[in-house]
Amino acid sequence: MENNSLTALVSAFSRAYHAEHNLIKIFNDTLAKQLLTNVEYENIAINMSQAIAYFHPEFVGSKEQALQKIVDHQLSPSPLDRAAFAEQALAVAVMLGARQYLIFAAGYDTFAYRKPKWATKLQIFEIDHPATAADKRRRISALHMDTPSNLHCISVDFRESDWQSRVLACPAFDPRLISFSSLLGISYYLPKDVFKHFLSTIASLVPNGNSIVFDYPDELTFTSQAGDRVHKQVMMAARAGVPMQASYSYSELEQM
Repeated sequence: MENNSLTALVSAFSRAYHAEHNLIKIFNDTLAKQLLTNVEYENIAINMSQAIAYFHPEFVGSKEQALQKIVDHQLSPSPLDRAAFAEQALAVAVMLGARQYLIFAAGYDTFAYRKPKWATKLQIFEIDHPATAADKRRRISALHMDTPSNLHCISVDFRESDWQSRVLACPAFDPRLISFSSLLGISYYLPKDVFKHFLSTIASLVPNGNSIVFDYPDELTFTSQAGDRVHKQVMMAARAGVPMQASYSYSELEQM
């Protein structure tokens, strides 16, 4: 999943831009911009604003207005909504007894560094590809931020058949404890059988009573009924080298 590092950077950009420029915060990631270099932030901003003709051919306005429109209408909705939903669901899970938070394909997630008081005793596990995990550690180190004592980073290549053994080998992980797992922005890029197996493997790591939150493309994503915004989102992912591979109906996911 190392090819998702580009999409992870763009997702971080969308969270950073929203936190800095929008008065009404859907999800206020106050650290996202710090994880990006100024050059990365500016390059993504320029590339996105230059794509206004593709996303909104009728648009008339400045480059900054173009960027705002693309972020608000194309980039931000999914990353902001799923992050806000996941952390709200986590808070409920902690109230109900969850003691571990497993963030699969963590990317540039910042929860462990801005966690609220209710999460101070929560053991947090960021689980990601070695290349992405190493890059994030480098960025955190450059900011001179201390690693929280309850954060545990596990490097995993999800293509390996026994990747779960690396999670089980982490001394801080307790497979007997109620846990909450998040898997955001990933189901889009996996074939259905692979995603189903992935969910089953995660479920095998923890006891009954655990929760997992994930987002997914609905069954209209690859049809003519998907709508212009969704169609262009699919095309943008393909051009970035991470084509979407599956979509689901709600009933299909329930069955899965």
